[in-house]
Amino acid sequence: MHAITYSRFGPAAEVLSLSELPTPDPGPGEVLVEISYSGVNPSDVKARSGARPGVTKPPFEQIIPHSDGAGCIAAVGDGVDSARIGQAVWICNGQWQRPFGTAATHISLPAAQAVPLPDGVSPEVGATLGIPGLTAAHAVFGGGDITGQTLLIQGGAGTVGYLAVQLARCGGAKVIATARGAGLERCAQAGAHHVVDFSANDVAGRILAANGGQPVDRIIEVEYGLNAATDAEVIAPNGTICAFGSALEMTPKIPFAPMLFKAVTLDIILIYILADAPRAAAVQRLHDALTAGALDSPIAHRFDLADCHLAHEAVAHGARNGSILLKIAP
Repeated sequence: MHAITYSRFGPAAEVLSLSELPTPDPGPGEVLVEISYSGVNPSDVKARSGARPGVTKPPFEQIIPHSDGAGCIAAVGDGVDSARIGQAVWICNGQWQRPFGTAATHISLPAAQAVPLPDGVSPEVGATLGIPGLTAAHAVFGGGDITGQTLLIQGGAGTVGYLAVQLARCGGAKVIATARGAGLERCAQAGAHHVVDFSANDVAGRILAANGGQPVDRIIEVEYGLNAATDAEVIAPNGTICAFGSALEMTPKIPFAPMLFKAVTLDIILIYILADAPRAAAVQRLHDALTAGALDSPIAHRFDLADCHLAHEAVAHGARNGSILLKIAP
């Protein structure tokens, strides 16, 4: 099979190479998926570059990157229904704690990680559903029904935030999103009822004003460290701050007193280790929204497999309006 591999940390153009490897056989409980698209996420870029704190060398001798993807089941291992052969699927956790991910023509992985793709959903969209889609769905619905609630989506123009705005609107919530520049209109197009410029003065006051002076029930947070004080000011008593990122301030100062006297729940989520039941619920939320035509998962750029280094550079650059994919199948 054709695959992109690396064996050391470093710049994408220097360490990523196109390789020929034996096509794996699916083991017991596994499926072999012929990949059509591989999703490239910031976590993939950080893992390849060696940007994770305390990690000094790759965890495996040779790595095929990327956790997300989509394709078609080509073979099954013992214990897996042969009727799944030919099934269109999307992939999650492809390279999580494993050496070989989706940046290849084939991947063998546990059958549960190859999720049947709903009818009418393209493999391109399927390749975006792993990390960004599941993160957005669990962040929005992980606390239960949101009908009639007010949700604040911090960073609503980002890849996860854009999906979260749509899912929250679809779920019956009043949606306030923060963004800046062109992201303001992007959030409005996604369905946010109100959009606040997070670079303006008195962001907390503007958020509260957008909600008629009332605090918000749930916050989806992409940069908790930067926004902790604002979040504490605008969250309602017994509300939840669901944080999936804090890249710009990894050792945040938590405003404990205001959170304490509101009995705020700080829910830090990591989609890779989400338990089976909430994962299944998040998958169903995504599928329902896609089937109803209520979820748009845009693609910013598609790169050929051999140009994987360019895909990594595009993700690292940021400022993109959608996912970055590798096109694997011709």
